[in-house]
Amino acid sequence: MNDLGPLSPDEAAAAALARPCCGGVNEFALKIATVNGTGSASANGLLMQAIFRMGIPVSGKNVFPSNIQGLPTWYEIRASGRGHTARTPVFDLMVAMNPATYRQDIAEVRSGGYVLHDSTWPLQQSLQRPDVHFLGIPLARLCAEAFQGGRERLLMKNIMYVGALAALLDIDLEVVRTLLGEQYGAKKGLLESNVTALRMGHEYALGHFACPLPVRLQRLSATDGQVLMDGNTAAALGCLYAGATVAAWYPITPATSVMEAFRGFCSRFRRDEQGRNRFLIVQAEDELAAAGIVIGAGWAGARAFTPTSGPGISLMNEFIGLAYYAEIPAVFIDVQRAGPSTGMPTRTQQSDLLLCAYASHGDTRHILLLPADPEECFHFAVRAFDLAERFQTPVFVLSDLDIGMNDWMIPRLRWDDSFRPDRGKVPSAEQLERMEIFYRYLDVDGDGICARTLPGIHPRGAYFTRGSGHNKLGGYTEDAAEYTEVMQRLARKIRGAAEAVPGPIILRREGARASLVTMGGCDRAVREAIDRLAEEGLPLDYMRVRGFPFGDAVARFLAEHEINWVVEQNRDAQLRSLLLLETKVARERLRSITSYGGLPLSWQQVAEGILHDGEQSVP
Repeated sequence: MNDLGPLSPDEAAAAALARPCCGGVNEFALKIATVNGTGSASANGLLMQAIFRMGIPVSGKNVFPSNIQGLPTWYEIRASGRGHTARTPVFDLMVAMNPATYRQDIAEVRSGGYVLHDSTWPLQQSLQRPDVHFLGIPLARLCAEAFQGGRERLLMKNIMYVGALAALLDIDLEVVRTLLGEQYGAKKGLLESNVTALRMGHEYALGHFACPLPVRLQRLSATDGQVLMDGNTAAALGCLYAGATVAAWYPITPATSVMEAFRGFCSRFRRDEQGRNRFLIVQAEDELAAAGIVIGAGWAGARAFTPTSGPGISLMNEFIGLAYYAEIPAVFIDVQRAGPSTGMPTRTQQSDLLLCAYASHGDTRHILLLPADPEECFHFAVRAFDLAERFQTPVFVLSDLDIGMNDWMIPRLRWDDSFRPDRGKVPSAEQLERMEIFYRYLDVDGDGICARTLPGIHPRGAYFTRGSGHNKLGGYTEDAAEYTEVMQRLARKIRGAAEAVPGPIILRREGARASLVTMGGCDRAVREAIDRLAEEGLPLDYMRVRGFPFGDAVARFLAEHEINWVVEQNRDAQLRSLLLLETKVARERLRSITSYGGLPLSWQQVAEGILHDGEQSVP
């Protein structure tokens, strides 16, 4: 291993992993283990919101099954006064509500940590660890005594453990009550039941345990100017602000909520004074049809998009090739999940990178935007439409399940009211009138981008397009030279997009000779790893790639470092492969750290990857 600092990389990684990283005031993680379909999601969201309103940076990760009801589900909450909100696999407190996963859940608690469980039924002796504190509350019995009906008792059991956690972690109970009022204010009976369950859990914990625990909360003001938002909602809002009026999709996890949010926004903001819809949303019969609808709308001049995931992109490939070759703008929002095939629909991954970069048969190359959080999902969605119309080509926004379906703490979204859409080279009726003749695929400016016309603007416009072999005048051809000329222009056009896509985020540390390189939702875990490794004497530079094709800054950064560890969430090191394919960086400068088990990345996995340098993956 190269000498890159006072400690070698593996020594620094080992030291960082050995140092305790949680377990104090405003620095802890808890995990709630329940059964899917039992109504725990509302209670868990209530906890996260309460911590956020106390001014403490927080993140929540929902790990749920792909069926509707009955299988285990978990919700992970991390509070960090230092502002680290990536997932952590180290848990200080486990709320064990699912007997089927007791053994697994209890095993994940750190030594000295806590397990809150329903003591209505005794916990098996074999499950009790001597180095863990067990906090038993007879939740089922208390709910049976206070509430009527099986469903109400089940739901109130969740709120009761929220009340207990409020006492144990010193969560402001008034904040929780306010949140309940906001959620159920119009339903007086339901609100009263929730407040009763909250109080019962709180009072039981205060009366039976030493409260608060050493792992607890203390008010901060670190969330001022921040909001909690999921990436799918943010992407939908970006599409609205970008001026999208047509959307088509076929339902697929984890992308469906993009369309649900977009429909909701359009219902509020895309209706005229007479109440008529000024938008079109189509649930197509399949993903291929959805892509066709979007491309047809783009050809007609509408801003159109489809949200999908990897299996959908696979099915859309034929139409993606049409849009590339016929040069029609279209936006594809790919909320990635674990593959291949059906894979694990409710687990996250970054395994569609190469699929989207070169989607469809034949020679293609596409513009990709790689957001890291919901804030960038919003802004990159807007940018995607501008790029699609400017370059007259498909543009892909590659989010993932973690970004798309989990709530992230981000700065309050801001909008520039001076924004005007970049519609690209679209001649007006007056300009067409002055032309002797219009050729759809003639590159007048030498940048690879031809002018396009919209149906109905002027009779001299070209209202048809061609997905078969064509020459620069738009005529059908099978002539080798004419075909090659068009294909070379298309390649030049996409290369020109390198300086138009979002540039990389680059952060430098004094003395760094190695770097960590990543994309998308890995950002916060990699940044935390860099901070912790720096504390152990290993300075590392950082680059997050945000767009493809790569600009010159990406290649320069890689060439400056002896080692670039490329961190990504897929098996086959797709980002590393793309960097090798599309830049001239020496292969030996790029090393892989991959994690693809379906859970969001943690800083510990990054450090483990450095510690075991040369191995392709970490658990």
